[in-house]
Formats: sequence, structure tokens, C-alpha cells
Amino acid sequence: VVAAVRSEEKAKKLLSVDKGDVGVSIMPGFDVTMPADVLAPLMKSVDAEIVVACAGFVPGNPFKMASAARAVDNEGVVHLVDAARRSGTVRRVVLISSILTDGRAMGAEDSPGFKITNAFGGVLDEKRVGERYLIDSGLEYCIVRPAGLRGEPPKTELIATPGNVMASGEVSRELVARVMAEAAFAPGAAGKIVEIAEVGTFAPGYEPADVNRYVVGDDRSRWFP
Repeated sequence: VVAAVRSEEKAKKLLSVDKGDVGVSIMPGFDVTMPADVLAPLMKSVDAEIVVACAGFVPGNPFKMASAARAVDNEGVVHLVDAARRSGTVRRVVLISSILTDGRAMGAEDSPGFKITNAFGGVLDEKRVGERYLIDSGLEYCIVRPAGLRGEPPKTELIATPGNVMASGEVSRELVARVMAEAAFAPGAAGKIVEIAEVGTFAPGYEPADVNRYVVGDDRSRWFP
């Protein structure tokens, strides 16, 4: 496993937290805002076969959020996908995105979740451009759309739905990591968009219809419907 990161210092701090990590090397200076012709040789240098993309812009200056979201969640994904194709080694890209990324198409643009999240630089619209580019790239892909992220360990069972089902909810970052890791290798994850949350976390009035049929828990064979 090679962790391609912008900051080597930050990456080492994160890796040192988990004493169970084994065989993880760090590739510093990897920034998705760099052009594909810079990123592709870096991927090729480690014979990258599967790319798990976890980049996302960090909200900051309100006057620069729109350009930052576009640079990372839209153009950054485009750079990454183009680099993966040019590398000649990558066969699958797993992309982390967000529920409500396609909120306009599912008629949820007036939902609180869409309005609040997209207020940060139009990030959901930018993410959707990146998603579409990956889908149309010809690469094997899986797109994971988590609900609102929590730092605590999982409290309830995992729910996994196809795309454009969830309009609210929360999920542990630990569960997101498990699903992303499974998506890297599971044959059934290819070509799928999966939305994930935990049982009992949906906002009143925004629980998916027939939600119980999407409760998958630890049954990994059902994680990619």
C-alpha cells in the first residue's frame, strides 16, 4: 500500500496513530491539483493497480471556496482519472464522494442537507462533475457516497443503498474506510455507486423508503447493491 499525500509530515502523524498498519509507504508531494502528466509517472513508478481517491477540498476563505471546491473535487478528480489512464497500470479507481452529490437529479435540491452542504463552494455540483468524468472514463470504478461523517466508532449497523437514495444520515469514518477498502477489490463493486449510513441516523422525514431492506451490517456480499 502506497499512501500518496501532499504532506509527508501529516501523513506520518496519521500512520503513527494506528500501530497496526503494516507495509504502508508514503509518496509525498502528490497533489490532485497538479496536471495529469505530472501525476501519471508517480502512479506508474509504484505500479499502481488500484487507486483509492480520498481527496476533498477544505472549506476556508468564503471568497475562495468555490474555486477551491472546483480545483479539488472537480478538476482534481479529472486530473487523477486522466493520470490513471495514462499510467497504463491502473485498472480500478475507487472514489469517495457524498450523498446528495446528484441531489438535483433526485429532486432533493431543496432538502436541508443539499442546501447546507452545497453552500460550501457548490461542492456537491463540483463532485458530480468529477463523478461523471470517472464514469465516462472507461476505467473500472466504484463511487462511495457516505452520509455525514462522524469521528466515533460505529454505533449501529451499516446501511448500503444504490445511488440517489439517501438525503440525510450519518456514518462513522471507520465504516467508510472499511467500505472503501472492500470496494478496491470486491468484484461486485465494479461499476457501482453506493451510498452508506448507519441505522437510526436519518433526519425526520428523510429516511429512505423501505430502508430496512438496505440494512447490510457486516455482510460484505451486500455492500454494493
